[in-house]
Amino acid sequence: MGDEAKIFTLSEVSEHNQADDCWIIINGKVYNVTKFLEDHPGGDDVLLSSTGKDATDDFEDVGHSESAREMMEQYYVGEIDTTTIPKKVKYTPPKQPHYNQDKTSEFIIKLLQFLVPLAILGLAVGIRIYTKSG
Repeated sequence: MGDEAKIFTLSEVSEHNQADDCWIIINGKVYNVTKFLEDHPGGDDVLLSSTGKDATDDFEDVGHSESAREMMEQYYVGEIDTTTIPKKVKYTPPKQPHYNQDKTSEFIIKLLQFLVPLAILGLAVGIRIYTKSG
């Protein structure tokens, strides 16, 4: 693997989604698993359904052995241009609005902690004055 790795875009890799031409993307690497389809212990459907996207999560969820990972090396064809993979929504929650919300409620709590004793004090004083004047 001394020579420069070939870089593929997601759309290029997505074209290889048939049983006789099957490429998958795992951990930023592109693998041509066509020859492996019939030998895959999980069945060929799993591999075919993992084409055209980043299959890292699928791969990791199953929990592959070291020997499986070593075996993959012989199917390696290049790297994926990660800018062509759509970002997964679950990894990038919109941070700003959420963060401000926290700050706001924190501020309200602090305000309440300050105001409630004042209100109670004011009430107590008010009652005292009221009962005195009665």
